Amino acid sequence: MKILDSQSDKVISGITSIGYVTYQYALDNLAPLIDKVEFQRKLQDKKFYKKLERDLEDGCVIPPITIAFIDKSINQRSTLTNIQKFIKDNIDKSFVLDGIQRLNTLSRLKASESMNREKKLYINFIFCDSEDKLLYRMITLNNGQRPMTPRHQVEVMMSNVFDFKGYGIQLQTEKERAKKKQLGSFNKSNLIQAYLAFMADSPLVDNKKIIQDKMDELLVSKIISNDPLEYKSEFKDVLKAISTFQKDPVVHKWLRLANNLIGFSVGMKLSKDTILKCSIDKFRESIENFDQAFSDFNPSKIKVGKLRRELSCEYFRNYDKLRELDSDELLEHFSELTHDN
Repeated sequence: MKILDSQSDKVISGITSIGYVTYQYALDNLAPLIDKVEFQRKLQDKKFYKKLERDLEDGCVIPPITIAFIDKSINQRSTLTNIQKFIKDNIDKSFVLDGIQRLNTLSRLKASESMNREKKLYINFIFCDSEDKLLYRMITLNNGQRPMTPRHQVEVMMSNVFDFKGYGIQLQTEKERAKKKQLGSFNKSNLIQAYLAFMADSPLVDNKKIIQDKMDELLVSKIISNDPLEYKSEFKDVLKAISTFQKDPVVHKWLRLANNLIGFSVGMKLSKDTILKCSIDKFRESIENFDQAFSDFNPSKIKVGKLRRELSCEYFRNYDKLRELDSDELLEHFSELTHDN
């Protein structure tokens, strides 16, 4: 392995380095990263990359791949030698941001005798101290390309860098829930929606009336319009709050509902400090107060799910002030906001 150059990315407060490894190093150290991820992108049919396999055996150079680290150790003062040593020592903690299919094709040639294993594979290494900033970079890099939707990129991030077990949060995919539902688990797709909403700074991140490609385009537009350096909180702050408040069964049930979770996640961006200092009992009292106010809306006159997202977002965005209102005062506040809807 050799690192050739390094520059700072001021938009995400990160470092981008370029270097190369041999095909053999990639087989030994990078190919195993594929198995770390429960999905990344579904690996393409072997036939799709058969031509690349033949080209590899004939001596072709694989286009550069991108490897990412969530870490604060590498910064502008890090030398190329420091960066190189860090990568060697921590390669198992990285993940493949781009190039999963190329690595998979290379790994299928592990037993090949005709492939030149000393050939160079060029790599872009990205070092970032925040999951949210890295997701921003992923989305801006992929904007205009076909391969990955914003939802897919969020799922990459969730599968690689968030330690849900460490937060004590149980997750299940739809497929897992269909086989055997785990009591009290969060639906993974709901958390994906919540993260998307958090990054877009909007509780409305899906609309079945809009075709998916256009919806993805709108989502990207919302996300890249935000300056990642101005984020007052990170999504892991949301996870910390969930980890704490889910200990109360009433709160746990409330947060597991998608519309509540999404509204709460977006609203918390501006109220992180207040919410994280809140006691479990006070938080439960707050959501019960919210639900009481919300229950007085006429369900035949509103879009229940959409309004619940919007109002829960409003409630937690202004939590410091609104938590002091009783349910009637809160209803009056909400009614003024929705008067023209």
